[in-house]
Amino acid sequence: MSDRGERLQGVLDSLVAAGAAGVLVHYRDDDGPWVGASGVAEIGSPAPIDSAGSFRIASVTKTFTATVALQLVGEGVLGLDDPVERWLPGMVPGGDGITLRHLLSHTSGLYNYTSDLPDAAGIVRDRSLHWDPARAITMATGHDPLFEPGATWSYSNTNYVLLGLVIEAATGNSYATEVGNRILTPVGLQQTSLPGDEVALPEPHARGYLPVDGELVDITEFNATQAWSAGGLVSTATDLNRFFAALLSGELLRPAELRAMQTTRPADADFHAGGLGISRLTLPNLVVWGHTGGIFGYSTWSYHSADATRQVTVSLTPTNDSTPETDDLLVSLFGL
Repeated sequence: MSDRGERLQGVLDSLVAAGAAGVLVHYRDDDGPWVGASGVAEIGSPAPIDSAGSFRIASVTKTFTATVALQLVGEGVLGLDDPVERWLPGMVPGGDGITLRHLLSHTSGLYNYTSDLPDAAGIVRDRSLHWDPARAITMATGHDPLFEPGATWSYSNTNYVLLGLVIEAATGNSYATEVGNRILTPVGLQQTSLPGDEVALPEPHARGYLPVDGELVDITEFNATQAWSAGGLVSTATDLNRFFAALLSGELLRPAELRAMQTTRPADADFHAGGLGISRLTLPNLVVWGHTGGIFGYSTWSYHSADATRQVTVSLTPTNDSTPETDDLLVSLFGL
């Protein structure tokens, strides 16, 4: 095994030693791709995790949603300064003062509806239930805004559920149709999908687990309509690297919209700046763009240099709260 391979395998093995059931990676640099895995696909089984397996990408979905919205901006269908009220009349109190730019940049001030989700036992109990997007919006707007639109930054899944609804209102098509026609088919992402009410993951996949009252419950089968355009997509590490390479190279967005996406403001850490559906992380000697994702049973990191010559996507199936810090993980993987 090469020095690069030994380094990457060592990082994966350390994640399993820290408590992950399994972890997979697709890494690429000037020496080409490297794919690997560590741990098992199912607790209690010796079967290894498959590095080509599918997983729930959670909030990495937001970059897909932002890409579709910005394509519509480039086509003149949407405007970044359009108020939410224009597209979703009466849905959001104060929607005439919240713009699509505010939603995309997490500066709307809207309460994050996932903060009001049930506890772990409730998640397991309701795991098969369908969620209508309006339910999430009603939950969020039952709270006062956190701040005036544009005043500061606060991550909110509510923003991206609203963007999914705006995409549907502007196009007359479903969110899934627009993502498929505008991204999945043109880029050839054959292993990426919005499962809707389908609770099973495509084979192969690792099992996901959720701690409930001190015991691990298998949460692999789960209705992710709860997350929808904020976090409902399923993909593979190879597909996510292909998506971000297409995005960052300008294949999916015109120059003006890609610049808008990559226009950032300070977020929740010194090394993290938030753009429109994408984050910029400043690491030692490397700046990367991408997104993290966390949903019951699965954690995802997908980050890439601006020219997409260095890429990494990781999926981890946690069994405890010891998931790595994003900057530490990326520094180790990129060998910085």
